Amino acid sequence: MLALIVLLGYGLTRRPDVLPSAFIGKPAPAFDLPTLASDRERISVADLKGRVTLVNVWASWCVACRAEHELITAVSRRTGVPVVGLNYKDSKEAALRWLGRYGNPFAVVAFDPSGATGIDWGVSAVPETFVVDAEGIIRYKVVGPITREEMNDTLIPKLQQLKANAS
Repeated sequence: MLALIVLLGYGLTRRPDVLPSAFIGKPAPAFDLPTLASDRERISVADLKGRVTLVNVWASWCVACRAEHELITAVSRRTGVPVVGLNYKDSKEAALRWLGRYGNPFAVVAFDPSGATGIDWGVSAVPETFVVDAEGIIRYKVVGPITREEMNDTLIPKLQQLKANAS
């Protein structure tokens, strides 16, 4: 009975919105994709190295992506960290229309219509956001839309610390 009470007490202290990721502390998974802007332009994991980067997995059909869009823009503006978009299981036309309507906070958008790269990154649903350090190591992951609280309390301080360490 005591073990059950201890287990229940531990469970009540956990945050169900924070999912552990096997990718934290590991190199960002390899990818080489066309950009949303042009099939002739490509972006790969090598392009993430040398600077701290925020990778945001999104889709035009994702309601939660719209909810966090303003915050993704604010994070980039406040930290100077570029945001690489990974457009997931979407059509090029719909994604471009969405960016035209809501604005484009991304330095570049990788186009992943099959979702294979998203799956390699462990994406279970969009949006998901990854903090990648200058060495290409994933340091943090947000599952679901970024909240204002998470942006201010966790994401921005983490990005600023990684940028300072990379200098």
